[in-house]
Amino acid sequence: MTKERNDLLYVCSLIEFLGRTTKNTNSDIVTVLGKTELARQIRLADINHCLSFEEVADELITKYDIQLGTFDSVGTCNYNIPSYIGIGGVYRDLILDVKTDQEELVDVMYQVFTSFISEKISNFNSSLYYENPSYIRESYLSGELLM
Repeated sequence: MTKERNDLLYVCSLIEFLGRTTKNTNSDIVTVLGKTELARQIRLADINHCLSFEEVADELITKYDIQLGTFDSVGTCNYNIPSYIGIGGVYRDLILDVKTDQEELVDVMYQVFTSFISEKISNFNSSLYYENPSYIRESYLSGELLM
């Protein structure tokens, strides 16, 4: 389980890094990459750990012709900007919390990143990204932020 957690953290952090670099939402990034590439990135994670995020991101930006967008989670942040690895950890924990034994990791990953919760996590002016993981999980499962 530790290898799976580390590999998933790497790929979730890479998605966040790609989103910030290209000014696209994380949902846009996973949609462009698709499940096949996400699964490939999970398989390659232990190898890609030794490469810089910039190098892997540049390869994916070129391969998938990811264009510069207008979403700027960093530029609009009024507070300390969380690290892309920190945000990757939020996604990793949520994905592992909601995944059932019958589901494929890449399917749950795609569902989480393309759900409403992804936009909420990316709003660094809110407190969601540092909320209790159980609150984030229950909000995701209910389809809305819980009060």
